[in-house]
Amino acid sequence: MGHANTKSRQRDMNPITRMDYPDPDVIRVGDTYYMVSTTMYFMPGCEILRSYDLVHWEHAAFVYDSLDSTPAQRLEGAENIYGQGMWAASLRYHNGTFYICFVANDTHKTYLYRAESIEGPWEKSEIEGFYHDNSILFDDDGRVYIVYGNREIYLTELRDDLSGPKPGGLHRLILTDRDDVYLGYEGSHFYKINGRYYIFFIHMPKATGRRTEACFSAASLTDEFVGGDVFDDDRGYFNSGCAQGGIVETPGGAWYAIVFQDSGAVGRIPILVPVTWKDGMPVFGENGVLPAQFPIEDLKPDHVYEPLVSSDDFRSVCPEIISTAAKSQAADGPVEIDFVNHKRRFDTFAFKSCWQFNHEPDLSLIKRDTEVGTVTVTTDKVCKNVVQAKNVLTQRTTYPSCAAEITVDGAALKEGDYAGLCLLESSYAFAAITRRDGELYVVMQNRVIDNGSFWGERKDNEPGTELACVKLSGSSVRLRAEALFENKADTGRFFYYDGEEKKALGPESKLVFKLDHFTGVRFGLFVFSTKQIGGSGTFSEFIYE
Repeated sequence: MGHANTKSRQRDMNPITRMDYPDPDVIRVGDTYYMVSTTMYFMPGCEILRSYDLVHWEHAAFVYDSLDSTPAQRLEGAENIYGQGMWAASLRYHNGTFYICFVANDTHKTYLYRAESIEGPWEKSEIEGFYHDNSILFDDDGRVYIVYGNREIYLTELRDDLSGPKPGGLHRLILTDRDDVYLGYEGSHFYKINGRYYIFFIHMPKATGRRTEACFSAASLTDEFVGGDVFDDDRGYFNSGCAQGGIVETPGGAWYAIVFQDSGAVGRIPILVPVTWKDGMPVFGENGVLPAQFPIEDLKPDHVYEPLVSSDDFRSVCPEIISTAAKSQAADGPVEIDFVNHKRRFDTFAFKSCWQFNHEPDLSLIKRDTEVGTVTVTTDKVCKNVVQAKNVLTQRTTYPSCAAEITVDGAALKEGDYAGLCLLESSYAFAAITRRDGELYVVMQNRVIDNGSFWGERKDNEPGTELACVKLSGSSVRLRAEALFENKADTGRFFYYDGEEKKALGPESKLVFKLDHFTGVRFGLFVFSTKQIGGSGTFSEFIYE
C-alpha cells in the first residue's frame, strides 16, 4: 500500500553517510527511519540518526552522556577503553516505547535503555548476563527473546521486564559456525516477518577473506534455523565486503538493508542495499550484486537535513541554554556556559551534536565564551601523548577527502604543554603549539603503529615523534589538517598559516584503521601536559571542509 508523501527517485546511493557509522541497526516508526550504530568510547554515546528516505541522515539523539564513569571511561591516569565501550546496539520500538540494548566490552555488562521519545529522556537498566552483538525480538504472543554470540549463536527468552533470562524459558544453541572462517557468525539481527523468524549475521569465510552477510530462517523458535550467505559483494572496493546490519520495510512495502563496509582509515561506512524476497528468503541487490542506482521512497521530499559534520564558531548553543546562562550573569558580560549543571537534550554538552568527546569529558576543565566564540581547555593530568589527553573534542572525517582548520591560542600553555589539531586514531598525527624553554613553537608529531598486525600494538604511554618545529612570533596560530581516503590512500597532511600564507608542516602521515582503537580517524581539538598540570589552550573558528 502506498504512502501519500512518497515518491520514487534514482541516484547513486552509496555509501550513504560517507562516515564511520558501523554495526547499524535500523527501524521505521511511522514515516521516520531511525538508525543506531557503535560509538565505543566517544561521549555522549550511542548516537541515533534520523532519515525519511534511508539515504540522507541527520542526528536525532544521543542515548547517554556517560555510561558508568569508570576511571578508564574517564581517561584517568593511564587507563582508557580504546577498542571497547558500547558495541552493536539493538534498536526496537514496541508498544509506544523505544528500546536500545548493547554490551560494553570494558565493563562486560549488558545495558538496556528505554524512552517514549527518540530524544529521551532514556531510562537506564541492565540485563543480567553478557549478550555479545545481540538483537531483541518482541514476539506476537508477548514473549521477549534475545539472540547473541560469536560463532556459537544462542537464543534466550527474557523475563517480561527484560531484566534477565526467564526462569524455565527457552534457551538453546541455534547455530554453530564452521571452522574455515576468519570471523564466525555474529552481529545478530532478529526479526519475525509474515509468521517466520529470520536472523541475519556477518561472518568472513577464509575462501574469500571478506565480510559476508548470511541469513537463517525457521518456522518456529524450536525448529532448526536453515539458510546461508545472502550477500557477498565488495562493490569493487579492495575485496572489502558489505555486511552486518538490519533490514527495514518502507510504507510502500519495499525492503532495504543497511550494512557496513570496511573503508580503511575513515572507518566502517553504512551501505544501503535493496532487498526482495524469493521462496521465503531475502535476496540482496540484484542476484546478490549491489546496483549503483535503485529506486527509493522519499517520505518527506522537502525535508532539509542537518549535516552530520559542521564548521563551528562556538557562539551558537540552544536558545534556552543561552537564556538560562544569561540570567545568572551581568548583562554586559560574556555569556559562559555552566557545563557541569547543564542538562543536555539534543546536543553535546551545549556543543553542536556533530561533536563528541574522546572518552567521558571532565566538564569542570572546559570554559566556553559564546560572545567571543572560544573554547578553553585546562589540563589536570600529566601524560605523554594525545590519546591519553582528556577532553579531546572530535568530529568524524568524511570519505573521500576532508579538511579542518582551527585557530589555537597558546598564551596560557605551561612548559611541555601541547594544544592543537589532530587526526585521532592509534596511529595519530597532529599539529600543535607547544611551550619549550619559555618560547612558543608550532610543531607536527605522529605516532606510527607499524607491527603489521590488524590488531595494532598498544603504545598508549609512549610519546609521538616530532617531525617539524617552527618558532612562533605571537601566541596564536591557525592550523589545518587534510585527510585523503579515496582508494585507501589514508594519508594526512598538516599546515599552518603565516599571515595569509599556508605553509606545510611536516611530512605526510599514514593513517591506519586497527582494532586497538576500532574506530575511524577523527579530527580532534586537544590540550595535554607532559610536565605540569594547569596549562590551557584556547580554540576558535573551526572550519570543516
